[in-house]
Amino acid sequence: MDLSRRGFFKILGAAGVGMTAAATPANAWQSRAPEDAYGCLVDLTRCIGCRKCEQACQTVNGLPEPEQPFDDLTVLDRKRRPDDKSFTVVNRYYSGKIDERDQLVPTYVKIQCMHCQDPACASACIVGALTKKDNGAVQYDASKCIGCRYCMVACPFEIPAYEYHNPITPRVMKCTFCYERVAEEGKLPGCAQICPVEAITFGKRADLLKLGRQRIRNNPGRYIDHIYGENEVGGTSWMYIADRPFEDLGFIQVPEKPLPQLAETIQHSLFSYLWSPIVLFGMLGGIMWGFRDKSDRHDKHEGGNP
Repeated sequence: MDLSRRGFFKILGAAGVGMTAAATPANAWQSRAPEDAYGCLVDLTRCIGCRKCEQACQTVNGLPEPEQPFDDLTVLDRKRRPDDKSFTVVNRYYSGKIDERDQLVPTYVKIQCMHCQDPACASACIVGALTKKDNGAVQYDASKCIGCRYCMVACPFEIPAYEYHNPITPRVMKCTFCYERVAEEGKLPGCAQICPVEAITFGKRADLLKLGRQRIRNNPGRYIDHIYGENEVGGTSWMYIADRPFEDLGFIQVPEKPLPQLAETIQHSLFSYLWSPIVLFGMLGGIMWGFRDKSDRHDKHEGGNP
């Protein structure tokens, strides 16, 4: 009866939760989300899949030309994810809606870094290469990065990409929220500025939430009653409204609690006192010994020994 790797980490998590429960209220986790952050509200009922946002992103960030030109919409025939050469992509989904000509009506979904209010990537970064800025952007500092890629593992939206083809100075690549354009030049993000149908609205996050709720309230037959990003993982700077359930449109279902909350609380609880690691690993050692002893007895029984 061997203890699997998955089982061991379940035990580790349970032990961590136990230690967290013993933490004092003074050590409670606190959100570091900026109160007056900017954000973008994407109205998926307006998006026409023109890929202008992809083109603007490539221009603003100086990214390589894509393999297929931006006016080649056959690229929408396959699902894509942002990578080290494309910070944002548009995908097409058919969710069963029919128009007056009995044709399937597509929904187009723009994907990029969500710029979480309490980003798991920044929490996981051990050198501070990723930080949440007051304007809402999660900014990356390549000069600090050591290439551990913990951010890639931590991100619930599977966004950060790595320059594997660059062996000398590889970077973690993702949407920058056009940080310099917004913070230093006072301009809109490239994708929001170029959108021909105003599917992307840029502004203060609190105002965007009000706008999203107003659209839903004024057009209950057009929108589902959900702003994706309002509460997901504690809230994100990019938010969406749609006429279909988000799980039908490729959106990853995530918890509402900020992911750093559990991880940082456990870490603080473990190392707030010098004896905490000793107690934890003593507990784990006892559990592992118990499983091993139980396994030995099981093996003896299977071998016919008394």
